[in-house]
Amino acid sequence: MGELAALPVLRVALVEDHEIVAVGFAELLREYPDIHVVTVSNAVTTLDLVGTPVDLVVLDLRLGDGSSPTDNIRSLLAAGVDVLILTAAEDPTLIRAAAKAGVLGIVRKSQPVEELVEAIRDAASGATVAGLDWAAAIDGDAGLADAGLSAREREILALYASGEKAQSVAYLTNLSKSTVANYVSRIRAKYANAGRPAHTKVDLHRRAAEDGLILGDGQPLGDGHRISDGRRLGDGLQG
Repeated sequence: MGELAALPVLRVALVEDHEIVAVGFAELLREYPDIHVVTVSNAVTTLDLVGTPVDLVVLDLRLGDGSSPTDNIRSLLAAGVDVLILTAAEDPTLIRAAAKAGVLGIVRKSQPVEELVEAIRDAASGATVAGLDWAAAIDGDAGLADAGLSAREREILALYASGEKAQSVAYLTNLSKSTVANYVSRIRAKYANAGRPAHTKVDLHRRAAEDGLILGDGQPLGDGHRISDGRRLGDGLQG
């Protein structure tokens, strides 16, 4: 430990919505003087990166607030911090989406503590943490060009591809049914331009899963896809 004490202290933030995991994570890392868990949050939106500068964010891939892993990663990267994913066994499409979004690596919660510690040290230095999940994600992502969907388009697609009808999506997003139809048409066009055609609703489901907007089995992320005013997927009309 003497040599480690001489190393620069790495400031780490954890985004994890299970309290027992968050507490255990912080307690385990107390044994390593070169790693300091400076803040813990249960959502990316409540993480204070201005008042508490960090070198690395360790992010649970699937949070209970219904947020998109891709959006969470992009938000953190836009704030100027690197991201390391800490996850349980997840849908491969989510892992591919995380790799594509720019995380430095993926560590499973079942891995030994020493492997997590080494991954944190490597990622905090800007190095890629290469593991089996990472390799599988990169290999499985070949040819998946970014369709360039806007945040609103991703929201519409997540709802529609999860099984909601256009009328339900309109209700949940405070849009008219015709506006939703226009969004879906634009989404199809963007995927076609990216070389990933989505002519049918089944195709849209596949594209949404590939891009981490829904789970591979079609279920929404987290505990339900939350809309800005608090409504959720499944609350809409079913006509």
